[in-house]
Amino acid sequence: MCMRKNILPGLCISLLVFLVSCGPKHEAEENIFRYNEMGDVTSLDPAAARSFENIWVDNQIYNGLVQMGDSFHIKPCIAKSWDITNNGTIYTFHLRTDVYFQDDSIFPQGKGRQVVANDFVHSFFRLFDGRVSDATTLLNDVDRTYPGTIQGLSASNDSTFIIYLKKPYAPFMNILTMKYFSVVAIEAVDKFGLDFGEHPVGTGPFKLKNWVHGNKMVLAKNSHYFEKDAQGSPLPYLDGVVISFIKDMETSFLSFIDGKFDMVSGISAINTKQVFSSTGEMRKEFKDKFYLQRVPFLKTDYLGFMIDPTHLRDKNIVTTNATIRKAINYAINKEDLVRYLRYNVGIPAINGFIPPILTGNKNMKTVGYDYDPDKANALLNEAGYPNGKGLPEINIYIPDDFSPIAQHIQQQLQQIGLKVNIQRERPAVLAECVVSGQCYFFKKSWVGDYPDAENFLSLFYSKNFTPEGVNFFHYSNPKFDTLYEHSLAESNDSIRNAEYSEMDKLVMDEAPVVALYYDEVIRLVNKNISGLPIDPRNSLDLRFVKKKLPE
Repeated sequence: MCMRKNILPGLCISLLVFLVSCGPKHEAEENIFRYNEMGDVTSLDPAAARSFENIWVDNQIYNGLVQMGDSFHIKPCIAKSWDITNNGTIYTFHLRTDVYFQDDSIFPQGKGRQVVANDFVHSFFRLFDGRVSDATTLLNDVDRTYPGTIQGLSASNDSTFIIYLKKPYAPFMNILTMKYFSVVAIEAVDKFGLDFGEHPVGTGPFKLKNWVHGNKMVLAKNSHYFEKDAQGSPLPYLDGVVISFIKDMETSFLSFIDGKFDMVSGISAINTKQVFSSTGEMRKEFKDKFYLQRVPFLKTDYLGFMIDPTHLRDKNIVTTNATIRKAINYAINKEDLVRYLRYNVGIPAINGFIPPILTGNKNMKTVGYDYDPDKANALLNEAGYPNGKGLPEINIYIPDDFSPIAQHIQQQLQQIGLKVNIQRERPAVLAECVVSGQCYFFKKSWVGDYPDAENFLSLFYSKNFTPEGVNFFHYSNPKFDTLYEHSLAESNDSIRNAEYSEMDKLVMDEAPVVALYYDEVIRLVNKNISGLPIDPRNSLDLRFVKKKLPE
C-alpha cells in the first residue's frame, strides 16, 4: 500500500525540482500530484508488474489493449474494438491509429512513433520469458504452436492484433486488463535489455523524468497522450507526479497532515487511532481538511493450513484434521476483530473465501463460519480432544504488522484449549516459509489481480500446488477440480457463477483456510484534489485528477 513521509535528511532536492513553463514555483503551488510509497518500486517494466508499488507507477506510464471500467466492465483502450470467434479461442483486436509512444531519445529526433500491432506481438512475446516476466502462467492457454503465428500471436496488419488460444478461457479479457499486458517500445527493450525497467518507454499519460532509488521518483506529463475527456480536452490535467519513499508510517502520515502529500492510502498507512472514532467514523478535525474514499477491495485476508500429511515433517501437526480446522474457524470472533482492531475497516469473512463484491459470492450466499465457541468445543470433542485436552501446541507464522490481531486470535483459541505460539517473520521470510510448505499455520492475504472469482478459487486447484503454484495448502478435491476446469471454459455467466459458489462451499466444508475479513480500499485525500477515482482493484488512475492551486 502507498503512504507518504516527511522530507528525507540529506535529499538532494536540486536534482528533483520539477520545472514548469512559467518558471519555478513553491512545491505547494505546483500542479503536481504527490504521494509517498512506503514499499519499494523495483522495476518499471510492466512484465514485472506484480506488486502494488510497481503497478501504481506502471499505470501512469503504460496502456494496454483494454482497461477496466466501472462495475468491472471491459472498456476499449488502445484497442478500439475486438471480436472473439472460433468458439472463444481467437481474439482479434482492432487498434486505434492515433496512439504514439512517449518521446524518447531511442527514436529518431527523439519523437515517439506510432504504435502498431507488431508492438503488441513483441510486448506479449516477452511475457513468455520467465527471466523478465511474472506473467508466464497467465499465458498458459495461448496456443504457441498455432501455424503462421509467433508463439500464438500475430499482426495481420498494422492495426489488427490476434491472439490464438488452445481452448476457451472465460476470464481472458479480464486478465488482459492487467498491467503485464501493456505495450512497450521494442527499441527501448533492445537497447536496455534486462534494464528496461530502469528506462521505461510506454504510451501512458506520464513518462519517467527522474528516479533516485529509495528517495524520490518524478513523472512528467506526456503532452502527446491520446485520450481526451468527455469535452474533448486532452488528458492528463496534471503537470506531473512526485513519489517519495519514506518508510516510517508516523513520519509519512505527519507529512500528509502537513500538506506535503495529496493522498495517503491503506489502513497500514493511516494513523487509525487518530483519524477514526471507535465506531470507524472519521473525526471532525480530519473531515474539515480531507475526504475519505472507501470501497470494497478484491482482497481476502486469511489464515492458511498446510493440510497435506505427506508434506509434513512433524507428524504431530493436528491441522491435517478437518474437524479441528473447523473448530478453529468457529472459535475466532471475526466481528470483534474488524470492529475493534481494524476500526470497522473491512467486512467479517463469515460467508466464504470469495469477496462478496464478485459474482460467485454476491449477497454473501456462501455459508462459512461465524463465531460459535460451543460448536468449536463440540468439534474438538468429536475429534477426540474434549476441552482441548491432549491437543499439541501449534505455531502460527505471521508478518510483524499482524501482531495485534494474532494476539486476539491466540487468546480466543486458548479459550477452547488450543495453545498457539506466535512466530513473527519478515514478509520475505514468511513468504518463503509458506511456499516451501514449512509453515503449517500461517497468515496470508490474496488480492485479485482481475475481477473474476476464478482468481480466488485458483488457490485451491490441485494442479496449483506450491512451490510452482499458489495452492499453499495442498488442498485437493476431485470434485472441486472438475468444477474449476469446467468453469474456465463456460461462457454462460449464470452457470459459471453457480459453479464458483459450489467450489467456495466445498472449500468452506473442508476448511483449509480461516477467512478472516474481506478488506476495503481506504484513502484520505486532500480537499484540493478532485477527480481521483477509487476502485476495488486499488488501482491509481491520475488521468482525470485536478489540483486546486492557491490563488
